[in-house]
Amino acid sequence: MVATCRARNRRNKLVFPNQKRFFAAAPKTKNPSQWNEIEGPKMRHRSPSKNRLAASLLVLTAALAGCGGTTEPAPAPTPAPGPISVRFTGPVGDGSVHNTNTPVNLQVSVDVNGSRAADGTQVTLSVNRATASLTRPVTATVGGTAASDLQDTQPGAVQVDASATSNTHSGSDRMTLFIRPKPKNLELLVPAFFSAAAGSAWETLTSGATSYPDLKVTAIANVSNGILTSASKADTDLLSAITLFKAVKPGNQKVVAYVATAYGSGTRSVVDVKATIDKYIELYPALLDGFFLGEMAAGSDRLAFYTDIYTYIHGKGLSVIGNPGSFPDAGYAGVADVLVTFEGNAAAYQNIDPQPSHTWVYNQDNTRQAMLVHSASACTTMQKAVETANMARTNTGLVYVTDLVGTGSPWSGLPTYWTKLLGTVDANNNDRAWPAC
Repeated sequence: MVATCRARNRRNKLVFPNQKRFFAAAPKTKNPSQWNEIEGPKMRHRSPSKNRLAASLLVLTAALAGCGGTTEPAPAPTPAPGPISVRFTGPVGDGSVHNTNTPVNLQVSVDVNGSRAADGTQVTLSVNRATASLTRPVTATVGGTAASDLQDTQPGAVQVDASATSNTHSGSDRMTLFIRPKPKNLELLVPAFFSAAAGSAWETLTSGATSYPDLKVTAIANVSNGILTSASKADTDLLSAITLFKAVKPGNQKVVAYVATAYGSGTRSVVDVKATIDKYIELYPALLDGFFLGEMAAGSDRLAFYTDIYTYIHGKGLSVIGNPGSFPDAGYAGVADVLVTFEGNAAAYQNIDPQPSHTWVYNQDNTRQAMLVHSASACTTMQKAVETANMARTNTGLVYVTDLVGTGSPWSGLPTYWTKLLGTVDANNNDRAWPAC
């Protein structure tokens, strides 16, 4: 039977259907002892009419319970902790490359069930290199973020792991940082593929060095496109120009000689290259600081060729600058003291990036990488190229930018903004404002 609740009567009593019929079934008596009640462990026999009364009372009790009362609802169950999310949010920006012995601020964001983790949630950090250390291997969140500092004494890649746990849920994240040697001052690498006659760009080159004597400038002298023979003669104008240039501040102005290598293809043999090197030394005695290997290959299959040449030049106490014009196989870091990892126009240089394939460059000083950029028509474009080279991610220490275009002979003269280029590099090295264009 389903009891239906009705309005209360004047005495605030619930009125139910057939209420009178239910109670009318009770027998009328003046003797209470006639009621069959529980007496100790035994129960007396009930009459059929009294059974009906008992059933009615049970129905009434059930109906009263179903119509409300003072019973409190059961509390809602506490939701179980949801999944936990852990992710690195710092270093901010492009912060993948940092200097040795310099703190790197780490930021780790933690969410639980889509909301920021409660303050004090424990985050565990670890690194995979013995040379790297953390100020706080175990840290706690504030406002959903945990922080620590990493410092590494050696260049190379370091992995940082972060993890956090919320009851039965856990999350983690991994970040790779690249640690490079502390950068050195920028230098200029000038392709001086022009005449050394009186009034030539060599004089402008020397006057610029005189204006900025503390700026290191290396000039590439090109004789006969880098192919000398037994019949080759010294260029007396070039002899004089080199002498004057190097005298500005000895040690800061250097000259290397251009040598063609034909990409190690065999067109020019190791014997041919060595013969050119020997002839340069004979014709320009005590004036050369090293050699610039033009047309350098980039594949590992030519490493033996360049290893032989590198060993030969080093045996004479001279340095090697190699020009693959792009990022070569990592093995080339062992066959040159400096590598030109970009030669091309200014627009393309803005997209240069050693990552992810050539992160070996971060193991080297920035002065072991060079760029040669042409077609930078405006002074502001030149400064943008210098800025790009100076970025930690690019890690390039030897720079040259010109407004001459690559479809012609971009290295046949100096740029119209030559003094601005010198001033920009010098200002960068001395933490001064760059000259206005």
